[in-house]
Amino acid sequence: MPKMSDQDYLLSDQYRDASNLDARMQLHARFSVNVYGWHRWVFDQFDLPPQSRILELGCGPAWLWRDNLDRIPESWDITLSDFSPGMLQQAQSNLRDSQERFDYAEIDAQSIPYEDGSFDAVIANHMLYHVPDRAKALTEICRVLRLGGHFYASTVGRNHLRELHTLLKRFDPVPHPWFDNPFVLENGAAQLSEWFSQVTLHRYEDALIITEAGPLVAYILSSADKEILVGEKLAALRRYVEEEIALHEHIHITKDPGIFEAIRDDGDHREQN
Repeated sequence: MPKMSDQDYLLSDQYRDASNLDARMQLHARFSVNVYGWHRWVFDQFDLPPQSRILELGCGPAWLWRDNLDRIPESWDITLSDFSPGMLQQAQSNLRDSQERFDYAEIDAQSIPYEDGSFDAVIANHMLYHVPDRAKALTEICRVLRLGGHFYASTVGRNHLRELHTLLKRFDPVPHPWFDNPFVLENGAAQLSEWFSQVTLHRYEDALIITEAGPLVAYILSSADKEILVGEKLAALRRYVEEEIALHEHIHITKDPGIFEAIRDDGDHREQN
């Protein structure tokens, strides 16, 4: 099983806690060109009534909600879930001053423990590509959505971080399987359309202009590559990145994230085999 969807690896290593995500977020926070943050932009895409019951799957450290606390309607009923207890603990810590506004649950997206039509919206922010059986998860998501409910699923395009992939291949030709993404902006609509008849893609324009080696190396180490980038090989990578920055004054890296908005209509709630 690819590491991107290996649940044992994800739970015991990659998402045991928020440290890997923190390293990645730090790079984006420091070097992104778009000064209007990703989580604020994602919240802009939500088209929900004042009285809404919302489920987020794979909430991680709850950055989406932490960064939008000033915008959340008081009447929203929000459940934050993750399959990682460590992530849920971090989410609760990040929202400790607003605990009363959220419920928390440890949930596998492939088996959602709520009744049919329980939610007005389900959110899956950069997580569907980690689910081994996306068909099963999408069946569950469609099931727990009410008629007219919204599903928001963010991911990235095939060109996302392409210069980083090229840099790593030049440094080490060994394939980096962590980057094999089965649910991207180019194929996500086709996958979602098997469950939802109304699917719209919204893209977020951005890029990285990186001027320091340390944060980029930390980003690389936050992925599966940390298993092989140790000792002299890690030192060599740091030197290589430093040389690239010295040569070009910076490293430009393309970003191509976006979010799908899917609406459940009368013909969408069906069992998938």
